[in-house]
Amino acid sequence: MIDRRWALITGAAGGIGNCLVNEFVEAGYSVVAADITWDASSVRNSSVYELKVDLAELAMMPDLLASLQKQVGAITSGAGLKALVNNAAIQILGKTEDLSLDQWKATWNVNLHAPFLLIQGFLESLTQNNGAVVNISSIHASQTKRQFVAYATSKAALSSLTRNLAVDVGDKIRINAIEPAAVGTEMLRASFEGDPERLAALGRFHPMGRIAEPKEIAELAVFLCSDKSHFVQGACISAAGGIHACLSDPDQKEGN
Repeated sequence: MIDRRWALITGAAGGIGNCLVNEFVEAGYSVVAADITWDASSVRNSSVYELKVDLAELAMMPDLLASLQKQVGAITSGAGLKALVNNAAIQILGKTEDLSLDQWKATWNVNLHAPFLLIQGFLESLTQNNGAVVNISSIHASQTKRQFVAYATSKAALSSLTRNLAVDVGDKIRINAIEPAAVGTEMLRASFEGDPERLAALGRFHPMGRIAEPKEIAELAVFLCSDKSHFVQGACISAAGGIHACLSDPDQKEGN
């Protein structure tokens, strides 16, 4: 057992990522907050260490994983990880005929290859600490719309990876995924700037009458890493407000 519980959270600077950091700290964790956008690696406070990590490079250069393992080992003073949350993702939209191979590879490197490498690289540490992994997937893993082919396919693969790893290493760690639909991050709200009715329509389309808040996704991730979910294994949990049961999306018009 360890006195100090550490979580590694990727994509920590984003809307969901920032909430993940806050909720894990509130739950008593110390957090290695990894993100490509940090100016440099630094100590934010006694509970959060910001670590600059480029997951696209990590997926292409295996030596970088060994370096990250050493960094995390030093930050945690050898305690290792109790939780790993693979939250970072990129979303490149485009028609099938317009997607470049580089765009396809970049999507898969960040959304699938990096999560697998992180799980593989920290498996021993997580096993020693009776730890858990949460992959932030998406409703697009099973239901999508036009021009999401790269993103949706990568998220379907991430959900499948979650189930398959639960079979393969389920006697060592717990691993689950969350599949959100629309989440009210600043980035999402900015994409509706100047068209508040369209954003409101998206909310109304959800049976719950609204989109998710980042905090709700983060709270679910904390639960999945806690002893209260001890028998939850290999689950891909919908956090979509019931929209997965609806026939169409308000952005989808007849004939499109």
